[in-house]
Amino acid sequence: MTTVSPLPVAPAQFSGTYTLQLPRDPRAPGIARALLRLVLDAHGRAELAEDAELLGSELLTNAHLHTTGPYALRLGPGAADPGRVRVAVWDGDPKIPAGFERGGPRADACAEGGRGLFLVRAYADDWGAYAFPDGRGGKLLWAECGATDRRGGSA
Repeated sequence: MTTVSPLPVAPAQFSGTYTLQLPRDPRAPGIARALLRLVLDAHGRAELAEDAELLGSELLTNAHLHTTGPYALRLGPGAADPGRVRVAVWDGDPKIPAGFERGGPRADACAEGGRGLFLVRAYADDWGAYAFPDGRGGKLLWAECGATDRRGGSA
């Protein structure tokens, strides 16, 4: 009898881009998180769901709490590493929050709020922001995950 050993399988690369336009509704971030988990599972990247959901949740909540219009979730492959997944949130306010700037301030441990973007900076493999130059197009905050499993192994 022949025994076959399975070959190590590299993580699936995420392909395609998904965008979900969200209304100004307190249920919208929860709906977006559910979609994020579903899409990652469908692409064979369920192991990234926990980190991606945390990143998406913080970015979506920031858009919901600090802007006045609609916002959108975008999920796609990482820019420099196709093994990563990029979670991005667009909103209509062009101001990039201070907590998201590279080299920006640290979170106040005693504050009741305001630590969400610091969590994104801590959990993301890479992150950034882009304010659209005309000042009317808003901004895009993004974070990538997937390079390594935060629990100690490879993704």
